[in-house]
Formats: sequence, structure tokens, C-alpha cells
Amino acid sequence: MTTRIDAPAARMGPRQKAVLALLLGTQFMLAADFSIFNVALPAVGRGVGLGLDTLQWVATAYALPAAGFTLLFGRVADLAGRRRMLVIGLGLLTAASVFGGTAHTPAALLSARAVQGLSTAIAAPAALSLITTAFPEGPLRARALGLNGAVTAAGFTCGALLGGLLTGFWSWRWAFLVNVPVALVILVAVLRLVPEGRGRTSRLDLPGAITVTLGLLALVWGVTTGGLARWALVPAAVLLAAFWIVELRSPDPLAPVHILRRRTVGLGVLGGLTTVSMATGATFLMTVHLQDTLGLDAASTGLAFGAAGLLALAGGAVAPRLIGPMDASGVLALGLALQGLSAAGLLAAGNAWWVVAALAACYFGNMVAVVAYVVTVTSGLPDHEQGLATGLSAMAQQVGMTIGIPLLSSIATTPEGVHPAIAVNAAVTLVAAILIRLLSRVRPQSSMSTP
Repeated sequence: MTTRIDAPAARMGPRQKAVLALLLGTQFMLAADFSIFNVALPAVGRGVGLGLDTLQWVATAYALPAAGFTLLFGRVADLAGRRRMLVIGLGLLTAASVFGGTAHTPAALLSARAVQGLSTAIAAPAALSLITTAFPEGPLRARALGLNGAVTAAGFTCGALLGGLLTGFWSWRWAFLVNVPVALVILVAVLRLVPEGRGRTSRLDLPGAITVTLGLLALVWGVTTGGLARWALVPAAVLLAAFWIVELRSPDPLAPVHILRRRTVGLGVLGGLTTVSMATGATFLMTVHLQDTLGLDAASTGLAFGAAGLLALAGGAVAPRLIGPMDASGVLALGLALQGLSAAGLLAAGNAWWVVAALAACYFGNMVAVVAYVVTVTSGLPDHEQGLATGLSAMAQQVGMTIGIPLLSSIATTPEGVHPAIAVNAAVTLVAAILIRLLSRVRPQSSMSTP
């Protein structure tokens, strides 16, 4: 069983701090693994022969399994054991990073990226649920999740920074290979420090697992690929509707309907999808703007994002302090509002310094929202459902990272350039902030309350 801290004023012992640091390190690495290729994509394409029309597959090959399998493996972690799934995920990530770093063909590179996405779907919800089950709901858990948000932001930031520096001074291959020693150190430390724990004896809801996984895969495929693939959104809607019906009738549901109906879960998932998709999309748009419009090279672009990302660390530290006097959904709305207003400031960005300043404020609001949405989704649930709850929050993050870039980049291809896409970004984020705040104030009906 995971060591638990029951008193709100309790202090963590040295071993507990070491375990928390280890799990946060895992989240840092997984976040960096996503963003490290953003700046490196042109060099990756030249290295293995991917043209501009197929370069998006470096991101899509990762996003499909990362988004499609996260909910499934979040529940598997509840049943089979969280440490076990974390070890499997880290092992797969190590092998895929070696394979990708030595790839010489598009097929080999995209296969490695797909396995990295699968390893993220396995490891991310396991690591997050180990954090949430180690602390009782309240200030300690909010503080731990605040730290998780801060290191996740640092991971995204350092990933962009490392991707630019490694590509500019050495080779894009190090964007893969840098994972290997880090993942091996974490893997050994997990085996030594994290308690084994025992899974539950419930059966896995196979029909639910199949329908939700295929539905999410079809959703991500339709959004990211475009063209005729947009028709995949139709079977995605059918499969996700079928998943809901299956869960209503299953004796051991993958996602019990009483959890899916919780208002906090719905608001948290909406907030997570919005904040992650719009922040990821803004990062992509500004990557293009800084290099293609303002003339920065890959290394300078990486440094620009590194400087902007420093304020995200402050957002991760401030969010838990706000959740104390305010409810988590209110902090979520506040973070989204700050993010949306800062994104609107990018409309006036005429030089790199303005971009860095506006992005810094945007990342601050984003990280406040990220911490708040995880707290919102996981609040009020027992330990044996935390894997599912963190799976839902991780799914929101992975789907958000997946859909943000293609949605906004399709708008940015108009003759007006990135400005209409940035305007849509700001509008979507602000509307979500208002909607979440209004819905969080509505008193739920007794029929919808959770048992």
C-alpha cells in the first residue's frame, strides 16, 4: 500500500519526500518528452526524409496512443497495481527512445514515437494516482498536485528549451536519447523506493475498454489528420456513445457512471481540455511566428520558451494557496481567465520580447488552471477510484495536447496568418472560464449527487 499522510499538518519524512520527488521527476520527463520535438521537427524531417506534408505524423504518432489508451491504463493501474504499470511504462519509454534515436527511416522513427506515446499512456496516470493516493484530500494533496503542476510546466518548458539546444548544437537524435539515462535512473529508484501495493480483484470491463479506446483513437485521428479522415469523427461519436451505454449496464464498469456524472469531474475535464489544448496551440503558433516571421533560429526559440516558462513555475506554486480560500473550480476559472487574457495580448506581439512576456503570463494562468483541474477531477473520490480519476485528468491533458495544434494551425493557414488563430484561442479560453464559473455555482440536483 502507498504510504499515506492523514493529518493535515503532518510533515513528510525523508522517504516520503524521496518518493514524491521521484514521481514528480517521472511527470517532468513525460512532459519534456512531448514538447522536446516541437522546435526540432524541421531537423527531424530532414534527418529521416519526412516532408513538410507528413511532418505532423511525428506528433500524431505520439498523440494517438497517448490520448487513446490513457483512460484504459488509468483503470488498469487501479486493478493491476500502480507501481507495476509505472515500471512497464518507463521500460517501454527507454526502449522506444533508443530505437528512435538510432532510426534512419520514417517508419522506424514514427514507430518509436508511437511506442513513446503508449508508454506515456501507461506511466502518466500511474504516477499521478500514486501521488493522489499518498496524500489525503485537502491542503497536503493540493500542495503535492501544485508541485506536480509546477514540474509538469518545467518539463514542457525544458523540453522546448532542450529540443532547441540539442538540435542547434548537436543533433535531433539526442531529443530521443536524452530520455534513456533519465528513465533508467527513475526506473531503478521506483523499484527501490515505491511500495509494491496490490491491485483490486475486480474484472476489467473489456467492452467498455474497447469502445472508449477505439472512440478516442477515432477522435484523435479525425482531428489531427484532416481531409477524408474527418469522417472518423462520426464513428468516434458512435463509439463514445456506445461506451456510455456499456458503462450503464456493466457490473464492473471501466468508468462508473456515478463518477462520469459528477459535476466536478465534468468541469475538471472541460477545464483540462481547454487549458491544455489552447496553451499547446499557442506554443505551436508562437514557435512558427518566432522562427518564420521574426527570424529566430531553433536555439534562440528554445531559449525564448524557456524564459517564458519560468513564470509557469510560479503558477504551480501559487495555485494550491488559492485553492485553500477558494474552491478548486473557482481557481480553475480564474486560471483560464488569466490564460485567455494573456493569449489576447499575443495579438499585439510585434517582437520577440513581447511574445516572451505575453507567453509568460499565459503559462502562469495555464499552470494555475492545470493544478486546479486535477484537484477538481480527483476530489471526493476514494483511493480505489483515483486511478480512474487521474486517468480522466491525464486523458484530458493528452487529448488537449493532441487537438490544440491541428485546430489552431488550420485557422492559421489563412492569409491573415496567426492572428485569427490567436483570437480564437483567447475567445475559447475565456468562454470556458465563464462557463465553468457559472456551472460551479449551480446547486446540483439531488438525483445527480454522488453516492
